[in-house]
Amino acid sequence: MRTLVYIELQKIFKKWRTYIGFIAIGVMAPLVQLALYFEGDNYLNFATRSFSDAFLISGNLMNGYLVGNLILSTLFIHIPFLIVLVGGDLMAGEATSGTFRLLITRPVSRFQLLNAKFIAGIIYTISLLCFLMLMSLGLGLLIFGSGELISLRDKIYIFASDDVMWRFFAAYGFSIISMTTVMALSFMFSAIVENAIGPIVGAMAVIIIFMILSVLNIDFLQTLTPYYFTTYMPEWQSFFTDPVDYSGVLKSGLILIGYIAVFYTVALSLFLKKDILS
Repeated sequence: MRTLVYIELQKIFKKWRTYIGFIAIGVMAPLVQLALYFEGDNYLNFATRSFSDAFLISGNLMNGYLVGNLILSTLFIHIPFLIVLVGGDLMAGEATSGTFRLLITRPVSRFQLLNAKFIAGIIYTISLLCFLMLMSLGLGLLIFGSGELISLRDKIYIFASDDVMWRFFAAYGFSIISMTTVMALSFMFSAIVENAIGPIVGAMAVIIIFMILSVLNIDFLQTLTPYYFTTYMPEWQSFFTDPVDYSGVLKSGLILIGYIAVFYTVALSLFLKKDILS
């Protein structure tokens, strides 16, 4: 299995579309940091205007932690598109290029082949999020230094510098589960069709539709919100509140893992029964 996964990773990283996500993050994150380097004080004054008159604020608040948190919040909405570019091509790409028949004639079962592709997709997802963490938090700390973190959620939270790093690691850990759900969705669509464009568009359409429906203030639609996997994806933000709602994080994580299992099971069932004609 390790050899199969390695081969699938080679396939992934030999395609130019794989690097779109890395290039996008590698361009957008430094641009945001450059803008904050010159306009960061204005942003900070705007963010703290509601309590700056009542409290004396001192210290290096425009620091790498704030920048890393801001970039994660900004780009998290766009990361799913970068994920489905690869996830939607994992299975459908083989059908498009006509290599499925050649693959299944070898002494490798369909089950092993699908597992190898799925694991490779997860590894790509993790690598993309690690790169985001490096370019946002790592580069932010290098440029702006460290300090207290101001987190603007339902309330304003200020965390000491020694109480921040674990929150980022936990948030990115939960983000991996969230983005793996997106990858699994596109992977399922990829096992259904034979053109990579369909799974990419289909997965993004599902995500966008769920997000739109979840914000519409209609009673019937609001009752369906707990059934949207997109409802649980932003739960990483809980790590930047105090106290952390661990029960909510655990519940959301388990629900997302359940969706991953469902998407994977559907993809496996379809692929095992699929007639390979190309």
